[in-house]
Formats: sequence, C-alpha cells, structure tokens
Amino acid sequence: MTASIELDPSPSLPVLFLRFLRLGLTAFGGPAMVAYIRTMAVEKERWLDSEGFKQGVAICQTIPGATAMQVAAYAGLRAAGAWGAVAAYAGFGLPAFVLMVVLAALYQESRELAVVVSAFNGLQVVVVALVVHATVQFGRTMVRNGRDAALALPVAGFLFLGGHPIVAIGLAALIGIPLFSIIQPPLSTIARQNRPLAWHQLMPALFLCLALVAGLALLAVFDHRLFELALLMTRVDLFAFGGGYGSVPLMFNEVVTVKGWMTSQTFMDGIALGQVTPGPIVITATFVGFLQAGLTGAVAATIAIFAPSLIILYAVVPVFDRMRSNVFFQRAMHGILVSFAGLLLSVSLRFGLAIPWDMLRVGLAVLAFAALWRKVDILWVVLAGTLLAVLFL
Repeated sequence: MTASIELDPSPSLPVLFLRFLRLGLTAFGGPAMVAYIRTMAVEKERWLDSEGFKQGVAICQTIPGATAMQVAAYAGLRAAGAWGAVAAYAGFGLPAFVLMVVLAALYQESRELAVVVSAFNGLQVVVVALVVHATVQFGRTMVRNGRDAALALPVAGFLFLGGHPIVAIGLAALIGIPLFSIIQPPLSTIARQNRPLAWHQLMPALFLCLALVAGLALLAVFDHRLFELALLMTRVDLFAFGGGYGSVPLMFNEVVTVKGWMTSQTFMDGIALGQVTPGPIVITATFVGFLQAGLTGAVAATIAIFAPSLIILYAVVPVFDRMRSNVFFQRAMHGILVSFAGLLLSVSLRFGLAIPWDMLRVGLAVLAFAALWRKVDILWVVLAGTLLAVLFL
C-alpha cells in the first residue's frame, strides 16, 4: 500500500503560471510530458496525490484536446481551482505559442530561399513518417479485433474519398453503441451513477463557454475573417478526441480541403514547425492563424483551438464518474476512438500522395520512421531530417 503524502496548501496563481511556464519551455514529446507534469505536481510540489493525478490522466484521455495540455490544466484545477487551471494552461502553452509565431513569421519571409525549400522538402517527408508512426501506434492501441477494424477501415475510406471528419466521428459514435455491445461498465462504478451533482461546480465551464461565445460574436461583427478562423478552430478542438494527433485530420480537412486557405504542402510545413516547438501538435493552429491574418490571427486561432477542450475539462471533472460508468457513453467513446485510427490512416495516405517521391525521400522517410519506432525523441528526428534534406535534397 502506498503511503499517503501531506499535500501542500494551494499555490498562488503566479507560482502556478511560472512553474508550468518553465515546464512548457521544454515540453517536447507531446503526451510524454505527462510524466514530467506528474513529477512536478505530485512529487515535488505535492499539489495533488498520485491517485488524484491518475484519475486526471484518465479524464484527459477520454475528452477532446491535447493530452499534455489537458493534464496541465487538470493539475492547476486541483491545485488552485478554476483560475489555477487557466494559469497552468496558459503557462504551459505560452512558450510554444511565442516560438511558433516567430517561426511562422520567418517562414512567411524566407520560404522561397533554396536552403529553406530543401529543408521543408525534407520536413514534409519527416511529417509523413510522424503521421504514419502515430497511425500505427494509435491503431495498435485501439484496433484490437475484427469489430474495431470493421469500423476503422470504412472511416478511412470515407475520408479518403472526401467525406467530412465530423460526420465520420458522429456516425462512429452512433454505430459504436450497438457494435460494441460487449463493453459493459465495471461493477465498481455502477453505484457512482446516482451520486448527487453540485451544480456550482459547473459554473467555471458555463462562464468560460459564455466568454467564448461572446468573443466569437464580437469577431463576427467586427472582423468576419477572424470569426471564420476562430470558429473553424473551435470546431476542430471540440471533436479532437485521441489527443493532439486527433486534431490533425480535422484541421487538415477544414483548412486545406474545405476552405482552401493553403496547400497540403504548406500545412505539412506547419506541422513540421509544430514538432520543433515545445508543446502539442495542435499549436499548428497558430501557424495557420498567422499565415491567414498575422499576429491577431495567430492569437484568435490559438485561443479557439484550446478553449473548448478546457471548457469540457471544467464540465467533465465533476461528472466524470457518471460518464465513465454509463455503458452507452463507453461504447460511443470507443467508436470515436477507433474512428480516429481511420482518420489518421486517411491523413497518412493524403500526406503521402502530396510528396514527389524519389529514392532519397523514401530513404529519409524510412529512417525517420525507424528512429521513431526506436523511440528516438521527435525533436532529434525532425532536426536530423532537416539537416539531411539540406545536404541531399
């Protein structure tokens, strides 16, 4: 039995912000950062205990949004309430936002230079390897039997032929309820369904939701281009189940296929830049926003890609036991998560078809995938791929 630890009093908001800002400066590796958040929040600062942290990770894996960002917000929420979640969220994500804005500005000015073209030709190949690796890893986790494959593969085909991802997600949730009838709630959780809910716990979610709606309404009145951008990113985040990579097929479809704001190659460049910045891959939204509307576009897109999942976290924490123990919710969620294997597969195919393949590019893609498979840090894979591209492509 693990010995209990004495938790520290609630930290101040500046302390929370600065602790997560420092962690965010080195937040490479996406979900891998969860372990570092645990070390800081549980072992060093003692803001919450080990069991509470485990429950938070379970919540954050169930709901939309980048897992590491959500876990940071959860730790802040448990440590200092609703504003603590905002402080942790902002501190953890700020370094990635600032660096992405700088890189997007440099990209906009210098992408025609020969050395930059070579670098991004290589980075696009590395991005294909990254997405294929994510597809394989996610598929191994979620597609475990014939029923899972029977849902994931049609989703991939539907999207590859131009279907809308949100339609695919909604259908997967509905199909999952009868398809995954073998899923039953654990007996230990059934009794929790009837626990009373303290509605005041939902007030932060309601307040932030109203603030987001008000912000979108103001943009609709004063700047329709920013409104379109923010609404698009809000929609992406609301359906980005499965962690940060869950946002990639949704954002790609909206930005490239539906809106035509940029080519698939430019979008892949944005993903590559997202991999050399600390923070989650959804920071690609900052890149898209900057290229569309400068700094204000970057700010609007970034707030919109993170706010909905934070609202959901606020709303879900008080009712998580009820949701987790509901058999229909579990089956629908399994359907959604399985569908994301199909979503990632379709994006892998689309990204792969956008590359003018030759022997050098094939070799670089194989090396990048092999390095990722051997668990080499993503940052080193991206940097090495850039160097090889500059030298040989």
